[in-house]
Amino acid sequence: MVGEGTQTGDILVINAGSSSIKFAVFDADLQEKHSGLADGIGGGSALMVNGIKSVMPIMDHAQALSYILTALSDLGVTPQTLRAAAHRVVHGGEALIKPAKVTPKILSEIQACAPLAPLHNPHNLAAIRALADMMPDLAQYVSFDTSFHASNPDVATRYAIPKAFETEGIRRYGFHGISYASLTENMPAITGQPLPRRLLALHLGNGASLCAIQDGKSIATTMGYSPIDGLTMGTRAGGIDANAVLRLAELHGIETVKTMLNTESGLAGLSGGISDMRSLMQTQDDDSSFAIQHFVYWSLRHAGSLIAAMQGLDSIAFTGGIGENASDVRAGILKGLEWIGVKMDKEANTRNAIQLHGDNSAITIWIISAQEERKIATDAMALMANETAP
Repeated sequence: MVGEGTQTGDILVINAGSSSIKFAVFDADLQEKHSGLADGIGGGSALMVNGIKSVMPIMDHAQALSYILTALSDLGVTPQTLRAAAHRVVHGGEALIKPAKVTPKILSEIQACAPLAPLHNPHNLAAIRALADMMPDLAQYVSFDTSFHASNPDVATRYAIPKAFETEGIRRYGFHGISYASLTENMPAITGQPLPRRLLALHLGNGASLCAIQDGKSIATTMGYSPIDGLTMGTRAGGIDANAVLRLAELHGIETVKTMLNTESGLAGLSGGISDMRSLMQTQDDDSSFAIQHFVYWSLRHAGSLIAAMQGLDSIAFTGGIGENASDVRAGILKGLEWIGVKMDKEANTRNAIQLHGDNSAITIWIISAQEERKIATDAMALMANETAP
């Protein structure tokens, strides 16, 4: 069978979103060989491969995958050279808390979680099924964004609602878990220090969350039942009172409000349409400035909550597009944490250095680059190693 039993083949990593598929190819030593993005699926679409962009119509995820595989074939990546494919799945629910090989049972369980993540899991499934149709003999594996937070205690995950409703899956799950797991694994090698006991991790990008990591495990995080909760994000509202949502639904209808909260809110809603932090920082108007202030303020509000959950703080780590590159945003957050002993090296922060803390800082501060695709490939390789172990 193609892909089965091949110990030295490449791993194709697929990260499917609602209108895009991000992909990467890793060799047996986990070195990235190729990467790219099929973007704007169903609209003004394009395919980017190794930095080269081609504008083309892409009607759905199956067609996007077909174009990706054709482009990779031109680069020498074929069914014969692939050992496996590995996917990011956003929601694993309460049952899927570890990486897994794709089987009919796993697919069924991912499908069962679709109501919990209707904007994500169906697209993750579409990519898995489309690839199975194109390469039926290729082994496929999945990693779940929710699984890193399975270590959260019940007091952190349960909403204060009757148990009858909780049995319908209404609880806090948390997301960006693949990013946090990668950060936790890679941080000691990057910093040259042991993993801090009490670590505040900030995954700041178009989607944004914070995580309290104690002794290497997530004990609290800002996202909840869905990825909409917590921080102000690119287009997601973040925290909003449930009665406010119910009132909006009464006035405008559920579907309108669902779209508004997920795709028209956050930075975009506050600024009048700009969701990208880089664009906001270049736009000199009051609404854009307020949107940035809102992002920083609520990052700090949630940071205080997570620091309390850990009963203190030893280290801070930034990751994600904003976390790694927006020095002014980091500076605003770190200034707001000076009360706990944070002392930022301004020059290091300006140049996006790995180490951001000054010599007199009671808290170490780092930038840890996001490596979600590599983590997904690592998970798949670990499962394959167990399959072949005597």
